[in-house]
Amino acid sequence: QVQVVQSGGGSVQAGGSLRLACTVSERTVYNNVIAWFRQAPGKEREFVAADHWSDQFYSAAVADRFVVSRDNAKNTVNLQMNSLKSEDAALYYCAARGSPGPGDVGLKSNYDIWGQGTQVTVSS
Repeated sequence: QVQVVQSGGGSVQAGGSLRLACTVSERTVYNNVIAWFRQAPGKEREFVAADHWSDQFYSAAVADRFVVSRDNAKNTVNLQMNSLKSEDAALYYCAARGSPGPGDVGLKSNYDIWGQGTQVTVSS
């Protein structure tokens, strides 16, 4: 069974940086589109960024601060988060989609497999 495993995250002061990693357990079609979503307490889960091979997508809230990149050799997509703000604090989820992309990368129902979630805390 294909799994998505997340790593990274933690606590940082505002203005600092953190890196998240999302690894798909096997080289399968589920590597087609890999995305990051986040959910803060009391809020809906929202799209953050996605990678579809040579194309990257970002929400307006993070476009000038976050960078998503893919390491094909490791079946891993990384999310480098810079200039973190208090509003970036949330539980971050990685999601993998097997169908051809990119399509609507921000639509949660388009994703087949979800990671376990990683907490990101930003202190001011």
